[in-house]
Amino acid sequence: MIDDPKRPRFMTIEQVAEELAVGLPTIRQLLKSGELRGFQLGGRGIWRIGVKDLEDYIEHAYLITAERIAAGEVAEDQ
Repeated sequence: MIDDPKRPRFMTIEQVAEELAVGLPTIRQLLKSGELRGFQLGGRGIWRIGVKDLEDYIEHAYLITAERIAAGEVAEDQ
């Protein structure tokens, strides 16, 4: 997926929000906390997120979730 020449190298926060099926405020918070790696460019501070950075975030989220499940910290209905 990352090596797909048709897929752009960078995504907007709107594209990332759509990919993760969450709202824009969630993505902005992840960026501001550093949990999701991204950068701002231009005078207006437009955010861009690398496709690889998004994939890394997802992989890390899976690992954290698995650890929380193993520790009994995640309820079934959440």
